[in-house]
Amino acid sequence: MVNTVLEVGTGVFVIAVVWIAALVFGLMLLRASGSAKLGVIPICVLALTVTLALVFFPRSPETTPPFSEIKIVDTLFIGRYLLLAVVSTVFLVAFFMLLPFHFLEPVYAKALRTH
Repeated sequence: MVNTVLEVGTGVFVIAVVWIAALVFGLMLLRASGSAKLGVIPICVLALTVTLALVFFPRSPETTPPFSEIKIVDTLFIGRYLLLAVVSTVFLVAFFMLLPFHFLEPVYAKALRTH
């Protein structure tokens, strides 16, 4: 089961929502006056029908298929190391080209007296 929350599938949540909605609408209809109170019966029958349909016609089988070992294959192995080699080479070339500029930067003498 892929889509589970607390080891409970989606169908259980759908059934709970259906019965909560049926309870709310049933309570509202029971507060009504006249023959509107009889609207509780079709709501209960509809909720029962949806529940029975979800129980007797599940989307997926109850038993999980037998476990097959997953083989992880790195198909980008050569490309990844080639990219790493190119980036490392560019970094080293740029580093050794900028290093002389750092060491050969002139240091100017400061004046002893400023008047």
